Amino acid sequence: MQDDAIRSPYDGSVVGHMPISDEAGIEAAITRAQRAFTTFKRLPRFARGDVLDRASVMLRNRRDEFVKLIAAEAGKPLYDARGEVSRAIFNLANAAAEARRFGGVEVPLDMDAGVFEYQTTGAGGQALSLDALDVDALASMRRRVGLARRYPIGLVLAIAPFNFPLNLVLHKVAPALAVGNTVVLKPAPQTPLTARLLQEVLHETGLPEGAFEVCHCPVPLAEKMVRDERFAMVSFTGSAQVGWHIKNIAGRKKVALELGGNGAVIVAEDADLDHAAARCVRGGVVYGGQYCIGVQRILVHRSVESAFIGKLLAKVRACRVGNPLEEGVDVGPVIDETAATRIQAWVDEAVSLGAHVLVGGRRERTIVQPTVLTNTRPGMKVEDDEIFGPVLTVNAYDDFDEAVARAADSRYGLQGGIFTHDLRRAFRAIDEWEVGGLMINDVPIYRIDNMPFGGWKESGFGREGTRYAMKEMSEIRHLVINYG
Repeated sequence: MQDDAIRSPYDGSVVGHMPISDEAGIEAAITRAQRAFTTFKRLPRFARGDVLDRASVMLRNRRDEFVKLIAAEAGKPLYDARGEVSRAIFNLANAAAEARRFGGVEVPLDMDAGVFEYQTTGAGGQALSLDALDVDALASMRRRVGLARRYPIGLVLAIAPFNFPLNLVLHKVAPALAVGNTVVLKPAPQTPLTARLLQEVLHETGLPEGAFEVCHCPVPLAEKMVRDERFAMVSFTGSAQVGWHIKNIAGRKKVALELGGNGAVIVAEDADLDHAAARCVRGGVVYGGQYCIGVQRILVHRSVESAFIGKLLAKVRACRVGNPLEEGVDVGPVIDETAATRIQAWVDEAVSLGAHVLVGGRRERTIVQPTVLTNTRPGMKVEDDEIFGPVLTVNAYDDFDEAVARAADSRYGLQGGIFTHDLRRAFRAIDEWEVGGLMINDVPIYRIDNMPFGGWKESGFGREGTRYAMKEMSEIRHLVINYG
């Protein structure tokens, strides 16, 4: 089996080596996962919960090791890498708790009197009225019990992105294991080492061999897995182009897609401008803006436009750019030079079409300077597409409903944000803005790992968040018992 040298996006140094899975290796992994499922699905809830609890504790104990690895192979600044590991620790602990309480529900079968009358007709076929029935007959309606129980669906193929090489993997792996499925993971080609370290931790918890397999492989072999009917589900996070291709080739299996975004934020005239500016910078340029729910488009009320932009630019200029392994760095590299070149090209295109650069606009190899553009408009890539880089656009609006319409005028619909103290605006916005989540007095980057998460339109379908993902990764069997 060949090895792949995994390199730092910051300086190109070798972070480590990852075995490349060939066709035979993938077949062996799928076979092990199938074998593991036959036993893992039968484990009681507490046993699955205990495995996930142990994994959470082990991850906490090895926190620094994961932090340094994520910073090295993903180029994520240490502060953000620590945040990712903390979220992953919670993610596992929450999945352990959900594993113990996740189950079925009683389905009431005594809700429809019409059905009851049909089943209690007289000798001549005429329906008996409820008044003509005695208490025992009415009580017979309660002598059937319906139980809707959830069962694991089987093998889950998880395909994860580079930007959260630990926690976005766990958004798929933790709920799948919690509900009793087994998982084959295809990690991002840039960040497989974190996935391998997670596999090592889960193995040490006592997870059955084969319950979590990692296959670092080329795209054609990944596509072959997507088509493989032995998988019951594909859960993918990544670009819209790849995600919709996966849906087209996946066949009859379940598919969950968490795709791109084009995060918009509205800053109303009554907003706390200092808070709004700080959060927009945090959500837009930190970690090179490589968040699917990052801030990209800011619409600010014209009456506070000048004041807000002044605060925004001051906070952008205060960001420290450089080596992600150095303490205090806010913005490291983007994932590779191809991405950096594309981001620069989109900025240059916007400028050629009339946009103005207020700060930044330059790059050096994989480092893209935090950039703020104004006078942008629909039709520019920086407005219409997902830039996935440290670039913000800022434009003024006069009417709140006009701002909501412009924010919602996107083929994406992942998350959005509004800074205002008027909750009436929040409810008006959520009725018109087709997004999976709307954050009030915060930016779309806000996410707690147990909340429902997913998008509308080209941002995908299905929901992550532990309990919500467990529902996606299980199916109902309905049992009706007549004990009368």
